[in-house]
Amino acid sequence: MTAAAVASLSISCAPKKSVEEKLAEYTEWNQNFMEEYRNGIVQLADDEAAAEAYADSCYQVYVNYNKEALAQNLDNAVGLEALKNIYSELDDAELAAYLEKFTAPLDEQDSIFVAGIKESVTSRKGTAEGMMFTDFEIDGVKFSDFIGKGKYVLVDFWASWCGPCRREMPNLRAVYDEFHGDKFDMLSVAVWDKPEDTVQAAKEENIVWNQIINAQQVPTDIYGIEGIPHIILFGPDGTIVKRNLRGSAIREAVAAAVAK
Repeated sequence: MTAAAVASLSISCAPKKSVEEKLAEYTEWNQNFMEEYRNGIVQLADDEAAAEAYADSCYQVYVNYNKEALAQNLDNAVGLEALKNIYSELDDAELAAYLEKFTAPLDEQDSIFVAGIKESVTSRKGTAEGMMFTDFEIDGVKFSDFIGKGKYVLVDFWASWCGPCRREMPNLRAVYDEFHGDKFDMLSVAVWDKPEDTVQAAKEENIVWNQIINAQQVPTDIYGIEGIPHIILFGPDGTIVKRNLRGSAIREAVAAAVAK
């Protein structure tokens, strides 16, 4: 018998781990990972570029580990925890494929959670790139007051407490300063936030473009937004041009659009 065959036999004969053992290992890995990540970020506090590169690398490791855990445990509690950790990081096709096979036992709260994810996937299908915008109204202000009026409009769904949202502000200000005019405008829509906190943060971030305050869950439910910032570029007629823009991709999308 070859070494490979012996290895294969030893694996197949290994005792099967219980769900409890798998969950304990999964939980320990995530706890250790997050502790190592936090320590690494602290050590790189004085080097922003290195810290960003480190964070990106850790993010990929984290997502890949949880993807594998989800794929291998679609029928148990480990898969449920992995789904909770990375559902907002998966594209809709990938997420729908997992959900189609997902049979883990669910209590009432988890059933609501999974149903909510499925609803979000459905919402995003109706508001995908190439689809017409869906209107909503907050305190007498309509989304259509800004969208579909003949300009490209970059819409930033954000909140004052959201660190990544605040970190995108320099990119947004630069895009606004460069392109604002007859063909382009911007709109910030505050979600999941206290209005007074939004107003204060908007002053701190020097948001001089249009804003909708106190939108809460209304637009995020409509557009299937699971995490913020979520930045969408709308066309002059209200068609959704690009979704989920971040970093340098924001300027690239706007520059390509207004150049047409």
